[in-house]
Amino acid sequence: MSKVLIIEDEVAIADLEKDYLELSGFSVEIENNGNRGLARALSEEFDMFILDLMLPGVDGFEICKSIRENKNTPILMVSAKKDDIDKIRGLGLGADDYITKPFSPSELVARVKAHLSRYERLINSSVQENDIIEIRGLKIDKTARRVWINEEEKQFTTKEFDLLAFLAQNPNRVFSKEELFSKIWDLESVGDIATVTVHIKKIREKIEMNTAKPQYIETIWGVGYRFKV
Repeated sequence: MSKVLIIEDEVAIADLEKDYLELSGFSVEIENNGNRGLARALSEEFDMFILDLMLPGVDGFEICKSIRENKNTPILMVSAKKDDIDKIRGLGLGADDYITKPFSPSELVARVKAHLSRYERLINSSVQENDIIEIRGLKIDKTARRVWINEEEKQFTTKEFDLLAFLAQNPNRVFSKEELFSKIWDLESVGDIATVTVHIKKIREKIEMNTAKPQYIETIWGVGYRFKV
């Protein structure tokens, strides 16, 4: 059940909003003071905030700003003010929507449902496992583009990472320097493929215990390179 916090100093309006939202299956809490509302918004977990602008203590603009600096939870601003400047300011501070009084309770419920549904889709789409390759103490996080060797993170340039990840995800296959140049630099080699050799050297310095006897990237003399597993 989604949990909504209403921060509204007009008790009758807050109670009306609460009644309609609870009838629609939401769990609803009310705070009539800006200071208390802000404290709860920051310290407790809610799925949605319905926020009045004119409040005793901290006003709605400051509450919106503080919430957005700490959380991505949807915020619906409610106000008797119809001026565009207030709407622009509220949305600029991070509010997801703005509704003016008087409003239809059913419209409020519809907007809350729409924003929660959109937020849930966003959260679900972003919660996915990273694509990770792990081989004998070497960990390559392709999603985050990070590399660890024996749990120690190493810093890689863009092309160094791309080259290492490409070889690691094609293990035991020999690639010529020309093929690697074409795959990683997306260019046809024009005789100057020394950059591949240089990048392999730099990668080995970061992941190999002994660069003279590499355990990960093997040189196949006269042909190219192979990632050993």
